[in-house]
Amino acid sequence: MKLLALDTSSLACTVAVLRDGTVYEQHEEQERAHTRLLVPMIRAALDEAGLALAELDAIVLGNGPGSFIGMRIAASVTEGLAFGAGLPVVPVSSMAAVAADVGETGDIVCVAQDAHMQEVYLGLYERSAGGLARPLREECLQGQARIAELAHYAPGIAAGFGWQRYPELRELNADQFVFVSDQYYPRASALLRLGAAAFAAGQQISPADIEPAYLRQTVAQKPAASVS
Repeated sequence: MKLLALDTSSLACTVAVLRDGTVYEQHEEQERAHTRLLVPMIRAALDEAGLALAELDAIVLGNGPGSFIGMRIAASVTEGLAFGAGLPVVPVSSMAAVAADVGETGDIVCVAQDAHMQEVYLGLYERSAGGLARPLREECLQGQARIAELAHYAPGIAAGFGWQRYPELRELNADQFVFVSDQYYPRASALLRLGAAAFAAGQQISPADIEPAYLRQTVAQKPAASVS
């Protein structure tokens, strides 16, 4: 299987290529640098893997939720590359990629990413075999409140930058976690694992059908108190 994975939904600009079981990864964490970094990183990863774009089976897109601008960058680049090379796209959750890199099989991972306006994007996952992450609920917006649903799964592991951005949210829910991970952002190597499983299950789409997981439809929307 030959796949390219990319994600710019967070501070991290992350790219990886899978070629017959070997992963070639490029990962940078810089503010406001995705537009400058992404395409050269894709070229570098493909060159390292010894692949041309047209030789790939699909492109795996980290589809958010996350930064509005970041998701648009990744979606636009993916759409252009996929159309140009005649490739399908496999969209996967950027937050599930964070969960996939945390803990052991069977662990519950609660991922929070900064959504601004005193909210986080929240996802709850079970770490499954093969370094995957199974969603236990739909990803949603969460305000600065206790997350009642965590009581059904706790104790779990907290991951994602949202817990650092909003320490009050972390403190409100601290008793529901075994520990808070320093895994803040998705890595393309985890996207590849999720994408390979999704591709094998026939979950690819046309690049024309890419729909980033914004969750909040407008940045001007009034924030909710809680969705727990």
